[in-house]
Parts: sequence; C-alpha cells; structure tokens
Amino acid sequence: MEKVETASFSHGGQTRSDFFSASLAGRTHAFEVTVDGSNVAYWTYEPVTLTPQTRTILVIHGFRGDHHGLLRVADHLSEMRLIMPDLPAFGSSDPFMGDEHTVERYGRFISGFMSALGLGPKTVLLGHSFGSIVASHFVAAHPGAVSPLILVNPIAAPALEGPKGIMTKLAVFYYQASAKLPRRLGLAILRNRAIVRVMSITMAKTKDKGLRRFIHGQHDAYFSAFSDRKSLLESFKASVSGNVAEVAEKLALPVLLVAGEKDEIATLPDQYKLVKRLPDAKLEVIPGVGHLIHYETPAPAAAAIRTFLEEHPA
Repeated sequence: MEKVETASFSHGGQTRSDFFSASLAGRTHAFEVTVDGSNVAYWTYEPVTLTPQTRTILVIHGFRGDHHGLLRVADHLSEMRLIMPDLPAFGSSDPFMGDEHTVERYGRFISGFMSALGLGPKTVLLGHSFGSIVASHFVAAHPGAVSPLILVNPIAAPALEGPKGIMTKLAVFYYQASAKLPRRLGLAILRNRAIVRVMSITMAKTKDKGLRRFIHGQHDAYFSAFSDRKSLLESFKASVSGNVAEVAEKLALPVLLVAGEKDEIATLPDQYKLVKRLPDAKLEVIPGVGHLIHYETPAPAAAAIRTFLEEHPA
C-alpha cells in the first residue's frame, strides 16, 4: 500500500532545495509491506529517465539511521531505481517479532523483503556502515542472490580491537546502561540532543557551515527514531561484533568499496587491507570526508557507483 512521505527537509534555516534536486519529490513513492509478521516501511525512487544503464539498487542503511540518510545519494543517481527500507526497529518499521536483532537476522530480513517485492538476482545491493556488515554477510550466505555489491563507509575490521576499541567499549556501556535504567530515563539519555549533537559533530568533516547545520538537523530529526531500547541494544551489539572482513573471501562477486579518507570509524588502512582480501573488488577513496559520505559527498559517491555499474552491467 502506498502512503505519503511526510518527513520535513527544513533544518537549521536550510531548506530541501538547498540539498536536494527539484526532481526528487516526483521520484519518491512510500510503501509498507509485511515481512515475517513485521510491518516494514520502504521508499522507492524511480528513475527520471529509463536508460540501458538503469538498475534496481536495494539500499541498507546504517545503525540508528533510516532511509533519509541515503537520500542525497539517491538524488544523484537519477537514472537508477532505488529501494530503501527502514530496517526493522528503525524509522517507521516495526522490530522483529520475537527475534533478536542480529546480523544474521537482518540478513534473513533482506531475503524476505526481496521475496515480498519480487527482487531477483540482477538487483544491486548497497550497504552503508552497519548496512555494509548486513549486506556482506547476506551475500556470503546467499551467493547469486544479488550482483554486484556496493559498500559505502564499510566496516572493514573488528570495532572492539585497535585504537578505536576503547571508544567502542564506552559506547557499549552507554547502550547497556541506558537499557537497564528506568524506561523514561533510559530513553531520555539515548535521545539526548546534546549527546546526539556530539556524535554528529565528531563525524562531520566538512567546513561548510550550511552543510554542517543540515547534517546536525538530520541527526536531530532521525537519529533517535528507533522502536525501543531492547532492539536498539541488540542492533548496536550486532554493529560492533561483526565486520565485512569476516566474510571477505566468500564474496565471489564484484564489490565496490567507497571509503572516506578521514573516516575514524571505518579507517582507510583497514579499507586497503580489506580490498586485498576480496576476490573481485575496487576501492574508491573520497578525499576530505569521514564516515558521512552519504551526507557530505553524495555526488562523487554516486559517480563512483555509476562507473562501477557501467563496468559490471546486468
């Protein structure tokens, strides 16, 4: 059933027209579908013009995000058809019914979602950040289900190891403590605007003040749109317990890695290590950006995706 997209695109004095094209609204269609008993909201962005290069791309967003995060990339791929669900327990989608929110379970969700929409093996799969873990593990477990695979800001190494391990362990404590506190207090901490703003400021690398305001506004609006504390904690544990490198050798299809030069979460040295382990991979490094490629540099990311798909036609 189709429904109306009601999200606001005005943040910090910036309007939709500042960061999105006039054609995006006409491409946007919002729907709901039931997958394994859970209601899932998803959006399709139809191509402005059908061309021989038009492909269907299924997009899996990152932790605590929803479909809004990848909108700027979708906007720059105007000749493609993109399908972007809110993952279960995030955005407008229900959590899983009676199941833990693990990487494997999200992979089974992709299977069910593709089946419900009739998406076949010519579907391109794109995962951002946590979505890169889910997408890569799904492909490893379901060879031939999609082709090719695109990973943006891919999580290439264990989050609990190396220099960033201490910060990750502090984050684990943050989510665990918030889950154990009384409900109102726990939710207040998780949705605290100051904490969300610190996360946003840390990840944003752009010097453009207007773009920074837009990014912070996006995080303020959508970063706290999760179903409940339990599913959020489960998803966070999944996001820090898995990585793409675990299944690298099983990814026997063309893979594009789109990495940020200044990414402190999915670091560039780890991307170079990962690309060497993949059987058929290409690494595209975007200078001057960190973990927010989808917000800060959507045009070069879209260009890299377009070139890659031209090199690997359906």
